[in-house]
Amino acid sequence: MSRRHSAEKREVLPDPKFKDIIVTKFMNQIMRDGKKSVAERIVYGAFDLVETRAKKNPVEVFHNALEAVAPAVEVRSRRVGGATYQVPVEVRTERRQALAIRWLAAAAAGRNENTMRERLAGELMDASQGRGNAVKKREDTHRMADANKAFAHYRW
Repeated sequence: MSRRHSAEKREVLPDPKFKDIIVTKFMNQIMRDGKKSVAERIVYGAFDLVETRAKKNPVEVFHNALEAVAPAVEVRSRRVGGATYQVPVEVRTERRQALAIRWLAAAAAGRNENTMRERLAGELMDASQGRGNAVKKREDTHRMADANKAFAHYRW
């Protein structure tokens, strides 16, 4: 990381179907090796599956899932006098969103369904209902922060 300049944020265009910037960010997370059209097919296919299974607006389900997965606090390592402490800190809004997107994609990839569309649809529906591995990851993160509350005074 450069100490002189902070990296400038890139502008992300909204996705063509739902006109939603966050869906595009999610698509970019799903994308492998620059294959955007493949990622697009996976995400839109998963959204179609969500729509048929849950009978709800897939973008709403997606946003509910993101809210359910986004962490409020996390722990960061801080060295104080030779000892390293896990210090709980609040998560900035942008990072909350980025972590939620990353955790959802990873949890979907780790599922056992046959295609990525099915995995993603399943994880989105689970997460929107407060279940699934992505939500578990958030709860683990919160639990870690809660367990290390005693070191909160080392916050910077």
